[in-house]
Amino acid sequence: MKPLVKKVLLGLGGVVAIVVVGGCAFYAVQASAFEGSMDKVYDVPLPKVERSTDPVVLARGKHVVEALGGCSSADCHGKDLAGGRPLVMGPVGTFTGPNITPGGMLTAYSDAELVRLMRHGLKKDGRSLAFMPVQDFSWLDDGDLAAAVSYLRTVPSVSKANGLVKAGPIGKILDRKDKFIIDVARRIDHQKADLAPKPTPTPEYGKYLSRLCTGCHGEGLSGGPIPGAPKSMPIPLNLTPDATGLAGWKYEDFDKLLTLGVRKNGATLNPFMPVTSFAQMDETEKRALFAYLMAQPPRPFGGR
Repeated sequence: MKPLVKKVLLGLGGVVAIVVVGGCAFYAVQASAFEGSMDKVYDVPLPKVERSTDPVVLARGKHVVEALGGCSSADCHGKDLAGGRPLVMGPVGTFTGPNITPGGMLTAYSDAELVRLMRHGLKKDGRSLAFMPVQDFSWLDDGDLAAAVSYLRTVPSVSKANGLVKAGPIGKILDRKDKFIIDVARRIDHQKADLAPKPTPTPEYGKYLSRLCTGCHGEGLSGGPIPGAPKSMPIPLNLTPDATGLAGWKYEDFDKLLTLGVRKNGATLNPFMPVTSFAQMDETEKRALFAYLMAQPPRPFGGR
């Protein structure tokens, strides 16, 4: 081998070694920060909760669980709430909604612990939940959370083991860079709850409902690939009134989208979109969400 070529190869080898060592060091720092945050025990007191057997309250609780929480969708806790299908995202991680029937984890939690979980994203031991999008519905008021707990206590018991919940190396980095939320409790203000106003068909109420969309469509609601997601995962669409999104849509078009899973152009939504949950929204909720989306500045597709 010629001396010059040998020197070039040695130089390249040194650069590669530096990059590898630097990458390993970067990951070690991010992973350590992630694990440390997930191990943090939050000092959040348990609330007072009054469970109810009133049919009206239970009906409201069912609506909160299925329509607003989206708990019964296939990629969350499943139709029977006994556990969803695994969401496999390669190096980002694998996340499976657990069994939340009385035959599953529900028996391990008191009513107060369940309400704290839904408001603060905290497990029984005070540590953060992984991946469950509590930040998307923590705006529900005390009455709605108590109704949800009351309803969950009445669902049929199913004996089923919980699936895997594990953050991968890329997932830990994305979480620390605020590109993908796994560490839930870190995103919630535990000192002051940001609660929604009373339900009205207005952008003010729709703003809170729109949080249910941000996990997939991004904080700006303009869609685009989810960071780190595998190619098999569908790309969320643009929900802003841009030409690439909802420009020219009427409420009737939006209602058809939520209830039937069909876009204005006749295209059917990918099953990844939890239409079965959003179809159960009432008229006030759907009109409020549409009003908020149409009040947003148009953003080009992909800006998330």
